[in-house]
Amino acid sequence: MAPSQKFSQPDWNRANFDFNWIWRGLVLIVVIWALLSCYSSVPADSEGVLIRFGKFQYVVKPGLCFKLPLGIDQLVIVPVQRQLKLEFGFATRGAFNPAQPSREPEAEQIMVTGDLNMALVEWVVQYRIDDAQKFLFQVHAPEETLRDASESIMREVIGDRTVDEVITIGRQEIENEALSGLKQLSERYGLGLSVMQIQLKDVHPPRNVQASFNEVNQAQQEKEQAINVANGEYNKAVPRAKGIADQKIREADGYGFKRVNEAEGDAERFTALLSEYKKAPEVTRQRIYLEAMADVLPQLERKIILDEKAGQLLPLLPLDQKAKSQ
Repeated sequence: MAPSQKFSQPDWNRANFDFNWIWRGLVLIVVIWALLSCYSSVPADSEGVLIRFGKFQYVVKPGLCFKLPLGIDQLVIVPVQRQLKLEFGFATRGAFNPAQPSREPEAEQIMVTGDLNMALVEWVVQYRIDDAQKFLFQVHAPEETLRDASESIMREVIGDRTVDEVITIGRQEIENEALSGLKQLSERYGLGLSVMQIQLKDVHPPRNVQASFNEVNQAQQEKEQAINVANGEYNKAVPRAKGIADQKIREADGYGFKRVNEAEGDAERFTALLSEYKKAPEVTRQRIYLEAMADVLPQLERKIILDEKAGQLLPLLPLDQKAKSQ
């Protein structure tokens, strides 16, 4: 076809027809896309924040919601029911939360204690979003702000204690104090975050002094063990000695009461006997003599009775020998 040749009427009608169908198809696609973009869903563990032309409108609860199409409304999903965490001094591979892994773990874990020693501290902050509006609009990068605030508070808490407290006995107190300070700071900044827990994962001295510190720690443990053993022996020996002393004292008291009672009884018996003796001296003397003989004579093997008025010895009958031979 020559350049100056014009389109014929059928060709023009066919081109016009194709253009109308293309236009209608584009309009239909835009309408379908607009209808589909009018609805969105919010997961059960999240809340939706509706933004219209960049301005906050309201918070959408979980479920299906309507919004204006063509980019007029935007729905930002905020996981308010999900527990999140930030890691300090170490990094976990494949972390779900982009703000979770530490950016500079080696730099974050190095801290100076109150006695000017160095300690390597690793810890985790667990939190969740409790106010979606504040989380998105109150502070720029709230999770990064929470990370910086946590590192600042932890360095302050560690700096108030000795290295022995940080590594051994003061871990629970450090966690509680850091948690309280981070909660106050989060509320003051209006981050829209609720800090749930701070947990110290690993606290140890620098690697070049790790062996020496372990030896010192082992020596302290052996010292405490020896003290505990000594206290155990003391607690065992002292009550035993006290028990023996109490037993001796009770035995002495009992023996004293016994002797006193016996002496009082003998005195009363002697007094009664003296009273009867005064009434009848001869009878009482004879009775005492007979009672004494009754106690003495059974202890003798052979018994010879002589009459002091007899002029000569009476023939003796060896009754004891016959009784023994029988």
